[in-house]
Amino acid sequence: MISVRLISGSAELSAVAVLPRMLGTLFYYSPTSEEASSVISELAELPALLDWQKPSLIEEATARLCSADIAELPYQFSLLFEGQGAMPAPPWGSVYMDRENLLLGETAQAYRQFLRTNEVVLDTDLNEPEDQFGLMILAMAYFMETENDDAVVELLGTHLLPWSGRYLELVAEADQSGFYRALAVVAEAFLKEVADAYEVTVEIRQLYR
Repeated sequence: MISVRLISGSAELSAVAVLPRMLGTLFYYSPTSEEASSVISELAELPALLDWQKPSLIEEATARLCSADIAELPYQFSLLFEGQGAMPAPPWGSVYMDRENLLLGETAQAYRQFLRTNEVVLDTDLNEPEDQFGLMILAMAYFMETENDDAVVELLGTHLLPWSGRYLELVAEADQSGFYRALAVVAEAFLKEVADAYEVTVEIRQLYR
């Protein structure tokens, strides 16, 4: 089995994986972590990392990211990703696609099997659902880097894009710092770029949140 180490150091990554690794890291790791801190210091480079379809949108979002008060981010991260109080934007796919809004629901189990089929282990040192948004972006980065196009298409069309739009909408509504709202804009634009490039057909799923 292949163990996908969740690291953000760009020196260890191919160029194609840099942008999704950056996004995945910020949607998974606390902003005070070493992994996220190194990405935050490089956010000004976002507009240059891709030939964006809407460059002005990315430039505006990048400006908001770079001007955010870093001291506010740990609290916002806790609200959005760690469940301090009622979570306004749960980051797990099965919460949206399971009728009972369950963690580790049927869709999470299907995604876990998809990873196993592609001989991938997400080595996070935690016992947690694999269908967390940031983790899925990091898995996609790995598939892109290893040129596993079929896995990229299946991950996007079946496991991520059916719910990610609603999730990012809730993140944007809930974030009070402006940082994660801008990050949601970049993530939504990036996923569209990748879906278009890979000609992904997105499964239509009923959402329950």
